[in-house]
Amino acid sequence: MKVTELPQHWEKEKQAQERSHEYNLRLPLEDAARIAALAELYPDRSESEILNDMIAAALDDLISQGPLKDRLAEQKKS
Repeated sequence: MKVTELPQHWEKEKQAQERSHEYNLRLPLEDAARIAALAELYPDRSESEILNDMIAAALDDLISQGPLKDRLAEQKKS
């Protein structure tokens, strides 16, 4: 999923997902306010869910292009 597709994703009914690892994340105040604003726009999504979706989408974008894609493919072979 691309980051630009997240608003459509958040408008759909949410589905349960297993979360197997927890991170403690410190954000600049401006970014935290943006996340809070998104949670207000999409009341069915918590700030944590929004952050999870944004990180997953950003990782998908990074992995799907450029040198990261090639490096990950090489790591899977070995």
